[in-house]
Amino acid sequence: MKPTFPETAGEAWVKRYGSPAPEGLPDLAPFLSHRSVRRFAAREVPEVVVAALVAAAQSASTSSNLQLWSVVSIQDPERRERVAKLCADQVQVREAGWFFAFLADHYRIRRAASAVGEATEGSDYNEFFTMAVIDAALATERLLCAAESIGLAGCYIGALRNDPEGIAAELGLPSGTAGLFGLCLGYPAEPLTAEIKPRLAQESIWFRETYDQEVAVADYDERMGAFYREQNMKGDVTWSMRSGRRMDEAHVGTRKALKPFLQRQGFDRR
Repeated sequence: MKPTFPETAGEAWVKRYGSPAPEGLPDLAPFLSHRSVRRFAAREVPEVVVAALVAAAQSASTSSNLQLWSVVSIQDPERRERVAKLCADQVQVREAGWFFAFLADHYRIRRAASAVGEATEGSDYNEFFTMAVIDAALATERLLCAAESIGLAGCYIGALRNDPEGIAAELGLPSGTAGLFGLCLGYPAEPLTAEIKPRLAQESIWFRETYDQEVAVADYDERMGAFYREQNMKGDVTWSMRSGRRMDEAHVGTRKALKPFLQRQGFDRR
């Protein structure tokens, strides 16, 4: 089966950075050509394929082999509809072949340790919540990379955190678990309309030896302005402006309730 996206590594590089690829660039096209896909074909993704992808996810690195993550697949149409409404009513949550909720999960290790007489009183420190988030992110990205290598595509759903209590109730999450993000997965609809999104220049994120405190993003603002216009968005609102507004307090919205929810679930108390 062919990878999902058609670009060569060099073509993807140009779309990411707006400049020619360096000589000798290795063929990493399946990784450089990633983009979020929100329109899916009405084509079944067999469960055995998903089992293989979950195996890929479980093959990712995990801190101290604690495996502090879990995933819930949501396929029942009625539950999917309710979850979609909890996730900002996004169409792709309804239409994707599979939808997954990835969790931070301390419940399993607490139960397993308790059964053999071991205490886990340190698990409510921020460190162990951080471990769970990292574990879940590493596992999910490996799953998506594996999926894209066999013709599938996906889209992360941060809106799973819009109503953490509602998601917990809908998925039956016990204390010691919390929804982190969702993932839509399926075969992309044809024709493929999602485009590679430009990224910051490597010099803006890759520093040699020490952190460079000079922030130079004018070139990126210009490249993203062109991308916004191509996507029928306001090109005069730069990436710096959009990002600053996205991080203002008003945009936090209902996610202001996330920290107290996490603390009630036994996370991040110390």
